[in-house]
Amino acid sequence: MITPWGGADFAGAKLAALVDGHILTYRRDMKPGIPWPGMIDLPGGGREGDESPAACVLRELHEEFGLRLPESRLWWARPFPSLHPVGGTGWFLAAAITRGEVNAIRFGDEGHSPQLLGLDAFLAASDAIAPLQQRLRLVLETPRNYAVL
Repeated sequence: MITPWGGADFAGAKLAALVDGHILTYRRDMKPGIPWPGMIDLPGGGREGDESPAACVLRELHEEFGLRLPESRLWWARPFPSLHPVGGTGWFLAAAITRGEVNAIRFGDEGHSPQLLGLDAFLAASDAIAPLQQRLRLVLETPRNYAVL
């Protein structure tokens, strides 16, 4: 089935939630068997049912950070090879958030240490998930007034 998102099959989605030169992050748990234990990660996760990449990433943002954003706030989206499981398709999306929304965060029970990191700090962090850093660089190369959806 063809959708505006380029196809129905994908594993999950990650979000670059951006505000004032910063990105919303958290640190993954140190549980055995999970991918990238202890690494700096971005909101997102696995697809449920037949949801779109936008619905997936916005649901995960709500579950993980307590934030509800409308799909209209997404301004960049692109498919990539899935990080987990390997071999499928995953989506990377970007949205603008506000300082008020950051102040309203109610962090869930996956991971810990939610924080805003400066974009340069996230991109340089040796303990951030490298493919997410690479994907963020692509977002930042896109003029903000040019939506890629």
